[in-house]
Amino acid sequence: MEGEPVNVNEFQELARQALPKIYYDYYSGGAEDEYTLKQNVEAFQGITIRPRILVDVSRIDLSTTVLGYQISVPILIAPSAKHKWAHPEGEVATARAAAVCDTIMILSYRSTCTIEEVASSCNAVRFFQCYVYKRRDISANLLQRAERCGYKAIVLTVDSPRLGRREKDIKNKMVNPQLKNFEGLISTRVSTDDGSNIEAFDANTAFDASLSWKDIGWLRSITNLPVLLKGVLTHEDAIKAVEVGVDGIVVSNHGARQLDYAPPTISVLEEVVSAVKGKIPVLFDGGIRRGTDVFKALALGAQAVLSCRLEGQQFTDLQPRENTG
Repeated sequence: MEGEPVNVNEFQELARQALPKIYYDYYSGGAEDEYTLKQNVEAFQGITIRPRILVDVSRIDLSTTVLGYQISVPILIAPSAKHKWAHPEGEVATARAAAVCDTIMILSYRSTCTIEEVASSCNAVRFFQCYVYKRRDISANLLQRAERCGYKAIVLTVDSPRLGRREKDIKNKMVNPQLKNFEGLISTRVSTDDGSNIEAFDANTAFDASLSWKDIGWLRSITNLPVLLKGVLTHEDAIKAVEVGVDGIVVSNHGARQLDYAPPTISVLEEVVSAVKGKIPVLFDGGIRRGTDVFKALALGAQAVLSCRLEGQQFTDLQPRENTG
């Protein structure tokens, strides 16, 4: 590549060159055939923009609010795991970048920095992403720590009763790093000789596969924070989300890392927005590569978009290192 990178796709190529293959595959990969991964991006290309002329655009304000918190642009940093694989300061560096950009970071439960470390790194609005675990005391512990540390909302991921089959990780025999948020709660050292250690940890010891709509009431009972559901893709589930009283939803297919052949998120956004009828905010993630993608999502009703992994490399200061993959 000649010259400095000027778009996210070019940053992705730099990431491929800089990171060990095993890490790059984890960040960039999807489930099974990666059909939905490709469609998340390509579906945007089928949406065109009808420009209006002779409109005064001399003063443009990109700021918006999410749950009452003002941000400079309608782009949040989506929850994503293991930032230290890409930067030595990990999620602390991402949090500082979000603060400088005056936007909201959603910290992943699988961060390589603790809830407390990220909270103390800078003064900014942050949300916390989590799951409901078989041991409910683990979920309660994480949520209570986030609330004590000043996180402003909980983002509950609801599309993962089992971990998606991510074949690149299986082939690479990906080994889970020590998950700092779980220290003292459960053992995160899972030994497996067959495929991905990450798959073994999540699927066999953590997630509550019986989670259902009735459990949203339990979650709301253990925190005073607003709750958003991440992983909504249908009109029917959007209506149920409103009925159980959540404070917002995120239209998401988990970056195409869960159920392959799920619809690309931009193709169902309008359906979900129509279902909630403005009663709660609708956020969006999946396939964002350019400002025009953000514009399209907003035009179809999203209040803001989430961007992460290689969709958000503009927030990451990658340094070339020896390729050990």
